[in-house]
Amino acid sequence: MIQSSFLGFGWLRPELLWWALAGLALALLGAWAVARRARAVRALVSARQLERFVPDLSHNRPRARFLLAGLALAFLALAAAGPVRGHTLREVRRRGLDIVVCVDTSRSMLVRDLRPDRMSRARREVRGLIDRLRGDRMALIAFAGDAREVAPLTHDQIALATLLESVTPAENEKGGTDLGAALERALALFDGRTGAHECVVVLTDGEDLEGRGLEVARGAGERGVKVFVVGMGTEAGGKIPLDRPDGGESFLRDKQGQEVVSTLQGGSLEAVAKATGGDYLPADASAAPLEELYDKRISRLEARDLRGGQEFVPHDRFQWFLGLGAGAAILAAGLRERRARARGTSRSRGPRSAGRGFARRGGPRGPETGRPSWARGFAPWIFLALPQGSPATPAPPLPAPPAQAAAAEPSPAQPSPAQPSAAQPPAREAALRGQPATGPG
Repeated sequence: MIQSSFLGFGWLRPELLWWALAGLALALLGAWAVARRARAVRALVSARQLERFVPDLSHNRPRARFLLAGLALAFLALAAAGPVRGHTLREVRRRGLDIVVCVDTSRSMLVRDLRPDRMSRARREVRGLIDRLRGDRMALIAFAGDAREVAPLTHDQIALATLLESVTPAENEKGGTDLGAALERALALFDGRTGAHECVVVLTDGEDLEGRGLEVARGAGERGVKVFVVGMGTEAGGKIPLDRPDGGESFLRDKQGQEVVSTLQGGSLEAVAKATGGDYLPADASAAPLEELYDKRISRLEARDLRGGQEFVPHDRFQWFLGLGAGAAILAAGLRERRARARGTSRSRGPRSAGRGFARRGGPRGPETGRPSWARGFAPWIFLALPQGSPATPAPPLPAPPAQAAAAEPSPAQPSPAQPSAAQPPAREAALRGQPATGPG
């Protein structure tokens, strides 16, 4: 069912639109929670120290996350409501039965031996039958002392359900109960070709004051039209209520002044049904007698091809809102509530934490090595992994800086094994002193 337009769309399930307000409520609740947390943080940390103690704190990110979550919920609710834009008319051919439902609207149908009363129970049974129609056509007839057509044979279930509410005793033009008139009016609605795909359903308490019901039912049986009867009432019966002018209630009385008690005439109703090959079921024998008759008997009658037509097929655009809702949900799930810190920085700016961050970056780069500490730690293991060859001649030591050479030179009073002898070549002596070697002459 397509209801009124909202946001430029028709809606298949407008009752679900209220769930979109839950998204707005979620966004407002999130904004309130973020504001409360901000007040709590300001109560603990002054505004000048926020950057020092909570450098990654953000209030806008949680707000944005709650807003995205609220939008996701609202969009998903709109998608579930069935947004419709555009339609297609599709050619269809239906196969089903023609069913005429006759509802007794005499005063005796106001008796309360069924809850809440016979009339209300009869309307409930007919509504259940309307909901079960699948390709069948249905007509409505109300009868008391005469019969009147409420709805012709139609596939429109909405129209049938709406017109059913007007079936009340207040609409009667003539008192009494004439079951024969109702059956005659029902048979006149059929096309008369064959009764194999046609049937009549009667809901009444069985008080046929005119006494023509059985006679007309036999004529329907000769045409092949089956009559199914639901007895509305109980054998114990009940009094017929009347409304008094002062707003009170009284009960119908006969000519002798005795209150009239209306009972179910099950025997006569069963005879009407059997005369046509149909079936009879009292209302107090089943929770849903008319639906039971339809499932077990009526739906098994021979169906026929009914007149084809065009079916209105709306274009459901739920994918649009479903995509928006999924995108908002993904963004809300992926958005962090705290700002990302630069790599290698610590959570706090204090001296101790700064020192830990300094150590994690690998320490200083010494001028004597030019490499970080982690590189110096791996160097011995790399050299151990190299293949070892035959011992080579040791290379001469590198020349030392002049200041170190002067400090390391022994005094003449304390000869040292490292002091070069007189016979030592001048080039070796010059190398130890850190001076360029000069040749002889």
